[in-house]
Amino acid sequence: MKEYDLIVIGSGSGTNYISGILDADSEMKIALIDKDEPGGICLTRGCIPSKMLLYPAELVREIGIVDNFGIKASIENIDFKAVMERMQSSISQDIEGIRNSYTHLHRLDFYNEPAEFVSPYTMKVGAETITAKMIFLCTGSKPAIPTIKGIEDIDYLTSDDVLKLTELPESLAIIGGGYIAAEYGHFFSAMGSKVTIIGRNPRLIPEEEPEISTLAKKMMSKHMDILTNCEVIEVKSSAEGKVVIAKDRETDEEKEITASAILVATGRSPNTDILKPDLGEIDTDKRGWIKVNEHLETSSKNVWAFGDANGKYLFKHVANHESTVVYYNAILKKNMKADYHAVPYAVFSYPEIAGVGMTERQAVVEYGEDKITIGFYRFQDTAKGVAMSLGDEFVKIILESETQKILGAHIIGPEASVLIHQIIPLMYTQNQDASPIMYAMDIHPSLSEVIKRAFYSRMPPIEYHMIMQAYELEEA
Repeated sequence: MKEYDLIVIGSGSGTNYISGILDADSEMKIALIDKDEPGGICLTRGCIPSKMLLYPAELVREIGIVDNFGIKASIENIDFKAVMERMQSSISQDIEGIRNSYTHLHRLDFYNEPAEFVSPYTMKVGAETITAKMIFLCTGSKPAIPTIKGIEDIDYLTSDDVLKLTELPESLAIIGGGYIAAEYGHFFSAMGSKVTIIGRNPRLIPEEEPEISTLAKKMMSKHMDILTNCEVIEVKSSAEGKVVIAKDRETDEEKEITASAILVATGRSPNTDILKPDLGEIDTDKRGWIKVNEHLETSSKNVWAFGDANGKYLFKHVANHESTVVYYNAILKKNMKADYHAVPYAVFSYPEIAGVGMTERQAVVEYGEDKITIGFYRFQDTAKGVAMSLGDEFVKIILESETQKILGAHIIGPEASVLIHQIIPLMYTQNQDASPIMYAMDIHPSLSEVIKRAFYSRMPPIEYHMIMQAYELEEA
């Protein structure tokens, strides 16, 4: 049995501090384990490759609206294979660079094998059995596959598989109505596929504010068919292609969607079925995510879990934050807590969506409806918005009424993923104070003005929802 000082399972955010740990302790020996290509999910099959595909899709959509500005332009051809090869080549180079870097880290052994616990602090990796008194579990996640009649009898795509495509599906049925469905629906429809999204929730992207979901569906429906509140009950093959049978959850009406390919985009699930954490005396929840305390330590002392492994927030930037928390606690022996009060995110759909902090519903639960105010402004009511011929895209800010503390912010519109960064830093100040945005100068005209104006256009929630009803983004 090989003995190490530290075992790290997962080569994504789990590797953030490995070089520093080795440099700080000349006796330290580390085992790094990853059953997949090195680099972690973000690089190999997540954030980075998907965004390399979504940028060409954004260009296609931008070219598609130039007629609005008196410009005549058309797309002669989309070389789908070239779009895919650009992404695949770049990612492959990065993966090989990371793999080669491991050979230059002395006192580190890289195991490109699955790992499983055989007892506390002891693991089987390939043919080897290894042990360490400290373990970092950064095991990532995988596409969740729902129980659907016929799913095991047909070929279907996941978010992993689409990255390997070289030919564009003529038509694509996407099972799922969340972030992954929105982004890949945007990509494949822009590339030329006939896309149908089938979501079981009454709203598209149900994690969003309801009015943002409504506007997103309205705008995205220009480029694809979107079915919501539909439960997929069966999939099968036919002479025409693959058939998805979905039942309307309200009326029980059945609908058949035929497509040349099916993408299952119903969320993520843990990798703990491979890890066998119970043999390591590590507790998991009913779905299989590893349980951790506020310091990210598991039920087994000096075994830590972060990133997708603990199932809290499946974002790379959260995993990076958590890696810092674990480094401080496990290596530097501090007492740092993970901080999730202002977790930002973005959906790179068309239109873009971004948010940070609380939803309105969460703020009402914690503070009470009479203790919050809503800031709201539309892009089209700014000079830059007029220049860009924007429509109902908007910014929504949630504040505590008495202190004007920023509780959350939500944006749907161009550059939402950039504009949200005006707000994120303020939410990490002591008072989460809106004053710097409200009193600073904004370049005029610029998109950023919509943020400031949203802060100045504050109102009680009841007044805000009356406006949403007038804009037909909420039911009366």
